[in-house]
Amino acid sequence: MPKSLHRPSGWFATSVLAVMVLALASSSQVPAGTSMLPPGAIAPTERQRDIARRVGAILEQAHYRRASIDDKLSAEVFERYLKFLDGQRSYFLASDIAEFEQWKLRFDDMIRSGDLEPAFYIFARFQQRNRERMRNAIELLKTEPDWTVNESFQFDREGEPWIASEAEMNELWRKRVKNDALSLLLTGKEWPEAVEVLRKRYERVLKRIDQLTAEDVFENLMNAYARTFDPHSSYFSPRNSEEYRIQMSLNYEGIGASLQLVDDYVTVMSVIEGGPAAVAGTLNTNDRITAVGQGRDGAFTDVIGWRLDDVVQLIRGKAGTIVRLQVLPAGAAPGTPEKTLEFVRNKVTLEAQAAKKEVRTIERDGKTLKVGVIKIPGFYQDIAAQSAGDENYRSTTRDVRRLLGELREEKIDGLIIDLRDNGGGYLPEATALTGLFIDRGPIVQLKDTTGRLEVLEDPEPGVAYDGPLAVLVNRYSASASEIFAAAIQDYRRGIVLGQRTFGKGTVQNLVPLDRWSQRPVNGQLTVTIGKFYRVTGESTQHRGVEPDIVLPSDIDIEKVGESALEAALPWDRIASVPFRPVSQVPLIKTLALEEDLRAREDPDFRWYVADIAAREALRSQRSVSLNLAQRREERARIEREQLERENARRAAKQLPPLKSNEELEGEEPPDVMLAQATEVMADMVAGRLGEQTDRARDRQTVRRNEPPVPRAADAVAPAR
Repeated sequence: MPKSLHRPSGWFATSVLAVMVLALASSSQVPAGTSMLPPGAIAPTERQRDIARRVGAILEQAHYRRASIDDKLSAEVFERYLKFLDGQRSYFLASDIAEFEQWKLRFDDMIRSGDLEPAFYIFARFQQRNRERMRNAIELLKTEPDWTVNESFQFDREGEPWIASEAEMNELWRKRVKNDALSLLLTGKEWPEAVEVLRKRYERVLKRIDQLTAEDVFENLMNAYARTFDPHSSYFSPRNSEEYRIQMSLNYEGIGASLQLVDDYVTVMSVIEGGPAAVAGTLNTNDRITAVGQGRDGAFTDVIGWRLDDVVQLIRGKAGTIVRLQVLPAGAAPGTPEKTLEFVRNKVTLEAQAAKKEVRTIERDGKTLKVGVIKIPGFYQDIAAQSAGDENYRSTTRDVRRLLGELREEKIDGLIIDLRDNGGGYLPEATALTGLFIDRGPIVQLKDTTGRLEVLEDPEPGVAYDGPLAVLVNRYSASASEIFAAAIQDYRRGIVLGQRTFGKGTVQNLVPLDRWSQRPVNGQLTVTIGKFYRVTGESTQHRGVEPDIVLPSDIDIEKVGESALEAALPWDRIASVPFRPVSQVPLIKTLALEEDLRAREDPDFRWYVADIAAREALRSQRSVSLNLAQRREERARIEREQLERENARRAAKQLPPLKSNEELEGEEPPDVMLAQATEVMADMVAGRLGEQTDRARDRQTVRRNEPPVPRAADAVAPAR
């Protein structure tokens, strides 16, 4: 899947950019030589030179900032490109950076002319330094370090000066290798075992750096430009364009297996339910794929040591076609006879990333209440299927509507929409999902590059659920998640619980960089072309959505979120639009007070808060000791404190204590945020029932104290 944590919300209604791409597709080619590159270095292709010119023009003309790629921005791109390559400043020497300075103000000319050689030259130097460091690291493994020396390793070097000399770089890596080995010794390995593990690790890094392609370098370079405009504009290579499509539609054509690279073997981590591999039942977790063949008779291609994404591309293919795998069974030693498996590729649905439900029961005032929870990992829609007229196309809103029907049959008393870790997705799904809970009205405002304002309304009248509602969010809830949470909050349709959200208040358009092709053979660009505004006129940019009731989270709000990202667009506000709050929310101050009092007595809550504090203390460190005895003592202390916190929690819940942390392995820690959200929802339901009882009691009192009112039927004959 795409590597970035937070997916941009797509706004695909405009066609101006598509027209621009067609015009740029016929722009003149500017030839450029490659003589400055060292022998054997990766060089840009003519296609990439052309794409670079298109990317530069689109960013200048269509991005919300309307910024020019000039000398000032060139310097920013230069710095960002270096940061992408060596963010921890552990490979390049100060002399390398001094040499690269000659191109610092030429990155603007490079993207206009397509003369990308300087950037590829910088990458070639990074590749060289990377090889040098890995070979040096392997050499260091020949001598066991002195574990009694009192010295430390600074693992966080972001923002530190570039290292001035080869001797200083060697010293940094001596400590880095020592720390790598020490970490393995702390797990119980002896020095010879640690050496073998690290040697293989460093050799794999050497192999990976030599497997990088011109497309990898180019994608990194184009993202240095795009991310200088803002953090959410991105260039996707053709391969990652397909991964983006899969993520948005939750389906692809293949065999249905989750793969990972383990010790040079592409290893099966899981088999996806309903896919061809699961139906066949012949592929198992931890099986290792050694070769891939196309069709029934195609030759096998050995894939040991290949990049994972290259192997994935061989296995995927059009539905109905055949792929064969040579597999080394799980646990079998190398050299063991392999088995050959044949699969007919088919459409695979990624159910793990789709909306799902559960029902939680909770006692309140002597009654057992049912609280429904719908977890939404992302806002998705199978756009291709919808465009093709498939009436059963997949989308977040359709899935949630179905789940709401199932929860109604289970007679839930309240509902929680769990948007934690939901980084966004397809914008129309956010407005459509909101429409399931409000009858009609505006959902979000959009302001585009030209200053034009558009108000997106609830797409259809009526509601799918009108009961008590809460939205659970954390710092990783972004973009479309924030639109939904903000609308529910502004309409007073429900309450928002959790942590302040990410603060991504920008909208992106997806721009294919191809003239006629159905597939993005030249990749695609997501460009920030607008900003979101709540119906109140306030932007969610930077500030996010503040929860009505704050719940603790282990996510560091200072290090995660839009406000922590470079080049993020600023917060602002515009005029509000008319809307009518539904006013179904009880007094939030009362709910917050009840939650605070209850949480203080909750053993799980106290454990969670203490655990967050302990982790925060560890996160604040930038260096570690390289003295083995000290590190063992520190680890023992951390494990001892962890066990003490766990046993305090267990004692309060009248559970037997644990003797060691190993007994915790395999146990799922309590989901404290969801548990507390369920408690708040129970308070909301109980309060609502109480209000209904009070109103009924008041009506009965009034009727007892007032004379009877004649009914119309007693006085007048009913009309016929």
